[in-house]
Amino acid sequence: MFTAPPFSSRSFTDKAHLRRQLRQLRKNLPKPVRQKAEQRINALAKKTIKRGKNIGVYWAVGSELCLHSFIQAALKRGANIYLPYIERQQKRLWFTPYPQHSGSMKTKVHNIPQYSGKKIRAHRLHTLFVPLVGLDQQGYRLGQGGGYYDCTLAACQHRLQPKIIAAAFACQTVQKVPYEPHDYRVNAWIGEYGYHRFQAA
Repeated sequence: MFTAPPFSSRSFTDKAHLRRQLRQLRKNLPKPVRQKAEQRINALAKKTIKRGKNIGVYWAVGSELCLHSFIQAALKRGANIYLPYIERQQKRLWFTPYPQHSGSMKTKVHNIPQYSGKKIRAHRLHTLFVPLVGLDQQGYRLGQGGGYYDCTLAACQHRLQPKIIAAAFACQTVQKVPYEPHDYRVNAWIGEYGYHRFQAA
C-alpha cells in the first residue's frame, strides 16, 4: 500500500463552516474523477478483508463515498458485513448483518436504511469503516454532527476496540479539525492516493 499525500492546507475553527465547505467540495467532484477515485479506494479497502472477521461499514448517503464494490468482495471472501442500526432516542449504535434480500429493511432513520437481524455492538467488530465529512492530519474526523460514532466508540473504552478506518476522498482532508476531548481518532485513512496509518496517540 502507498502512503497518502500531504493533507490539504485548509483549516477552520468553526465546525459548521467547515462542514459546509467540505460537503460542497465533495459534491463538486467531476463524475469521472469521482468514479476513478471511488474505484481506487474500494480496491485498496479490499486488502483489509479477512475471512470470518466482522467488518462494520456505512450506507452511503448523498455524496458520501460508496463502498459497494468493497462490500461485495468482502461477502464473497467470507467476511461478515454489518451496517449501523440506530435505536430511537439512543446515540450508541448497534450493528446488524448486511441484507441478503430486499425484504429485510425495517425503516429509515436520517435517510439511512435500518435492517433487521441479530444486533451486535461495536466491540464485536474487528474493523469499522466510518463515514465522515472531513479528516485532519492527526486522524480526527469531522462527522455529520450527530455524535453517534463518538458515543459508540466511547462505550468500547474498556473493551477491545475495532480498527477504525476512514474511507474518504482527498478533497475531504484538512490540516486541523476542531475537536473535543471525547472525540475519537481513526487508525487509518484510505483515499484515492493510498493508505495512510496514523501514529498512536
